[in-house]
Amino acid sequence: MTDHAGPDTQGIPSSRTARRGAIVDILADQQISSQKELREALAVLGIETTQATLSRDLVEMHATKIRTASGKQIYSVPDLDGEQTRRGEESLARLERWAQDLLVAVDTAGTFLVVRTPVGAANLLGSAIDTARLEGVVGTVAGDDTIFVACRSTEDAVELQSTLIALVEPRQ
Repeated sequence: MTDHAGPDTQGIPSSRTARRGAIVDILADQQISSQKELREALAVLGIETTQATLSRDLVEMHATKIRTASGKQIYSVPDLDGEQTRRGEESLARLERWAQDLLVAVDTAGTFLVVRTPVGAANLLGSAIDTARLEGVVGTVAGDDTIFVACRSTEDAVELQSTLIALVEPRQ
């Protein structure tokens, strides 16, 4: 089996870069827990790949498995360029989805917000906060299960805390 875009590619080139871009998009939008699931999601886009190539891609993309708050292990990759990859509503929807799955606790400490996640999930939620480009957020530093969010003011920190809590509260 060779790596190639299938007959219904919808304009997706069959390059390694295009395949990896599709992987990033899939992992940002879906909770994928196995390479088989990822291959199937790629196939839906018309991208066929071998398990060996997919495995190599995941290693080279620094993909890791993280545990969601519900205990499910899913693949995660950092943004490839370290920059914002989602804009506007998409980035806020991504933040909401990950906050619902990964936010354990949030507290303010002056102009900082301290966000707790399950072990191994801080980078994913921190990236979602960065990518959302929220007003008043200067940046984030993520460890294993803790994110420090630097805000411009204590008011911004309190407002962000309220925003994150609202994202995970059940809708009425």
